[in-house]
Amino acid sequence: MYLATTDAAATATKVTRGRVGGPVLALGAVSLVTDISSEMVTAVLPLYFVLQLGLSPLQFGFLDGLYNGVTALVRLLGGHAADRGGRHKLVAGAGYALSAFSRLGLLLSGGGTVGIGASIAADRLGKGVRTAPRDALISLSAPPDALGRAFGVHRAMDTTGALLGPLAAFALLWATADAYDAVFVVSFCVGLLGVLMLIVLVPGRTAEPLGRPASAAPARQRGRLLAPLRDADFRRIFGAAALLGAATIGDSFLYLLLQRRLDFAVSWFPLLPLGAAAIYLLLAVPAGRLGDRIGRRVPFLCGHAALLGGYILLLITDAGPVLLVGVLLLLGVFYAATDGVLMALAGPVLPAARRASGMALLQTGQALSRLLAAAGFGAAWTLWGDHSALIAAVVALAVALAAAVFLLPRPERQPSRV
Repeated sequence: MYLATTDAAATATKVTRGRVGGPVLALGAVSLVTDISSEMVTAVLPLYFVLQLGLSPLQFGFLDGLYNGVTALVRLLGGHAADRGGRHKLVAGAGYALSAFSRLGLLLSGGGTVGIGASIAADRLGKGVRTAPRDALISLSAPPDALGRAFGVHRAMDTTGALLGPLAAFALLWATADAYDAVFVVSFCVGLLGVLMLIVLVPGRTAEPLGRPASAAPARQRGRLLAPLRDADFRRIFGAAALLGAATIGDSFLYLLLQRRLDFAVSWFPLLPLGAAAIYLLLAVPAGRLGDRIGRRVPFLCGHAALLGGYILLLITDAGPVLLVGVLLLLGVFYAATDGVLMALAGPVLPAARRASGMALLQTGQALSRLLAAAGFGAAWTLWGDHSALIAAVVALAVALAAAVFLLPRPERQPSRV
């Protein structure tokens, strides 16, 4: 029995090595199209709120916080619902559909703050609901030894959509003389296309991978939101991710620091995220493949070391080209080496019956810790100034990185044999 299973595993590894399966590519295509839709709206919202509707900075700040912070806890519910009966595609599809139809809410709001806030909340709820089931589908559709490559391919396709979305939005505004309604209509149509692609291209159920069998999770534990934390290795991964997240300041702060150091025109500010995203796009697949070969903890830790390098660069130099290219490059390396790699690191230690719940819990812990980090850095900047706040961020991330070296399980758990 053991030899037969081993031979089958070796055969499956040989067949899948070097390419990514159809379900992963289909999910990547869905994410690409959906991100075009989402980023079209994200790119124009500040202009729409402030210039078109005349919202005050306080109102805009409230809506922006709602837009970015409402997903944290709803991820748990999405993961929990997906694991009950293996309804990953259904729950993910509901999240994609909710985000798509939220664009119609922007059209029907009539410029009212309440209606706009509700539409934005619906979009973020949709994103929170779909993320963990989608990542669980990717994990269940790829063999354990190729998870890094699978997540890398997906994240690269996802980032392609994130790059194309703002370009499409500004092209529409230029062609229609700043008709924001046209952006919302096109965004809705593109988002709806993503939902249809999910329905047609992504299989509803996937075979359980050669990882830990579902029987390892007792039935009485499968329905509990925090059940994945019973596993010691998952607790270590969760703790390391949360600790590093608590020492990671938001990208917006880095871009603001760059603008202060280099004193470039504010009109160039929206292009900064595109630079980091382009690096992420180029390196996501190589980082995933590297993790499959040498262990995923290595690129995950190196990615945070790259982020630490970006912080230090902001402290030690004011040389324009070096600072701009260096920070954006290191930020892109950070995301390429950590985002999908973290999901690939956690996947093998989670049974199929708790895959979405575990990933949702991991993503929620990381998101909440990053919210705390952003609030803490903002307070430090206000009280001590940006230079002192950045020094504190460097120290915090260095300490967290050292602790994560000991926290992350080593060696990574190998898939159990049935």
